[in-house]
Amino acid sequence: MKYLDARNLECPKPVINTKKELESITEGTLVVIVDNEIAKENVLKLAKSMNCLAVSSEKEDGIYIQITKGNLQEDIKDENVNLDITDKVIMISSEFMGKGSDELGKILIKGFLYTISESGKYPKSMLFINSGVKLTTENEETVESLKKLESQGVDIQSCGTCLDYFNLKDKLKVGKISNMYDIVDTINKSSNTIVI
Repeated sequence: MKYLDARNLECPKPVINTKKELESITEGTLVVIVDNEIAKENVLKLAKSMNCLAVSSEKEDGIYIQITKGNLQEDIKDENVNLDITDKVIMISSEFMGKGSDELGKILIKGFLYTISESGKYPKSMLFINSGVKLTTENEETVESLKKLESQGVDIQSCGTCLDYFNLKDKLKVGKISNMYDIVDTINKSSNTIVI
């Protein structure tokens, strides 16, 4: 059994260090110690994506995540996969669409997200960074479109560092809080990434 102390590390270091440790073993158990819920969730997601079994428990000195690798039953494939999901990722880096007029940019991004939600062909994931996270928190009209997309199986991710920067982490209304590791991993696993 190996131990990895990932306390007091900035995002995405806990998940990156965990990935390196898991890649260094073919089977066995790795115990990762983190000190916050976001790091815990990110490490658990990583373990699942690497087909490892992971359980967490809270102790006085941190959150302990026990990850077991090797000889695990293959993930059962979901037979109810939405065939309307494409292998594309859309990254939205601003609360506006285009440059010039911010007022027009807000109208355009609202129309863009609504049109995608009504298109019948959906991206695999939508990533929101920088002021783009305002579209998953403050903007009720865009949140409505994004909730519809999420209900169709679209993975909605908002950058945790960006939410912190704008003091919006507790105002997330759709999707999940993500980190730079997950964002890069999502882009790497897609056939096409479109940046808005």
